[in-house]
Amino acid sequence: MSNDQPIFTVLSEGQQPEKEERVSGGPGASSLPATAAASDTESGIFSVECELCEDHEAELDWFCATEQKLICSHCAVVGPCRAHSVTSLATRVSTVRNQLVDVCEKIQLQALRIERFIEHTLTDKEQKLQAAASRAREQVLAQVSAAREALEEEEQRLLEAVQREEERVEQCLLTQQAHWKQALSSLSQTRVRLVHTLTHTPDSQLVGGGGGGRGVPCDTDQLNLNSSCSDSKLLRGLWATAVLLGQNARRSSLFKFDERTVSPLLTVSQDLFTLTFTNKKSRQPSQYDPARFDSWPNALGSQSLSSGTHCWVVDVGQSAAFKVGVCYSSLERKGSGNEARLGYNSESWVLSNYDGDYSFCHAGKKVPLQVVKRPQQIGLLLDWPSQTLLFYEPDSNAILYSLTQTFTAPLLPAYAVTDRSITIAH
Repeated sequence: MSNDQPIFTVLSEGQQPEKEERVSGGPGASSLPATAAASDTESGIFSVECELCEDHEAELDWFCATEQKLICSHCAVVGPCRAHSVTSLATRVSTVRNQLVDVCEKIQLQALRIERFIEHTLTDKEQKLQAAASRAREQVLAQVSAAREALEEEEQRLLEAVQREEERVEQCLLTQQAHWKQALSSLSQTRVRLVHTLTHTPDSQLVGGGGGGRGVPCDTDQLNLNSSCSDSKLLRGLWATAVLLGQNARRSSLFKFDERTVSPLLTVSQDLFTLTFTNKKSRQPSQYDPARFDSWPNALGSQSLSSGTHCWVVDVGQSAAFKVGVCYSSLERKGSGNEARLGYNSESWVLSNYDGDYSFCHAGKKVPLQVVKRPQQIGLLLDWPSQTLLFYEPDSNAILYSLTQTFTAPLLPAYAVTDRSITIAH
């Protein structure tokens, strides 16, 4: 069938004109000529060829819409379908034919729309896809190339720095060895002379005698490799991003507050995820526990960290005064001195915020932090193998502060809050 040929014309080809019905006294008195009925049945709409009614031996030239079947005129007048909705076979065929013509025309229009969609829309989309994919590939290659170039340059710089530091320490060691070997030889000679003096010098001459020495050898930092020679902000940032976003990125098992350590100034939720600062009127006396902080608004985590890589997130958006970090389990719990105050001793490392003033605190020293936007969450990343502690902002993975520290004992997550509440994300 040609696409340009109207579907109605195609369906109507060879169709015989309908002959008038003979109506006399109702539907039972009308009938179609046999040729018209044969034409309709041969069209394939009804698979009936000259069939007769089983009850009346009359031609099936009417259609019962109620029972959806062909009937004869007697069935329509006096038979079981006399109260049903009936129509002549020719009228029914004409209606169905028109419906089919409408369906075919709609199918043809839909086919044309599909053809246009394939020829125009999909083809245009394919061209745009190829262009966009090409731009994306170029962008990826350019970014990876820039990162690779920067990383290779940083690698070369760091390796040269480590080499220079190694040569410096080697030179110091050689100098020290030469110096103390000479001192050892000199001391040996001096000892021989002193022994000779002791055995051969009269007592009267020993009165004014004296001894000498070469000093006491001692270890110094000059004889150690300076670990800062391998420190790189770029490398640390790339490493942290790889840990936080890379294929092997994973979060540690759920962290919770250790209820035993929670200060009387705080309350902890039943699920042990939320820590809230309480005013004086709401405070309840707490049972004595050697693990509990009794003066500072502190609490520790329940999970000890001494191996592997761990990261956890704390919701801090509701609080304007808090501390998050880590500490040794040996941190003092009693009293109001700095020994129990997070960030003011050598056993704790915390990020502190007080009314928008962000800083890193350790051993009483503060390092101010530039925070462009107040973070709703603070993330912590502890990598035990590299002895690295890192504070970051989870939404952007921007590093707020990082340090490499030789930790000599297992660490516990440490928290403090003096405004509203903080929550460990889970």
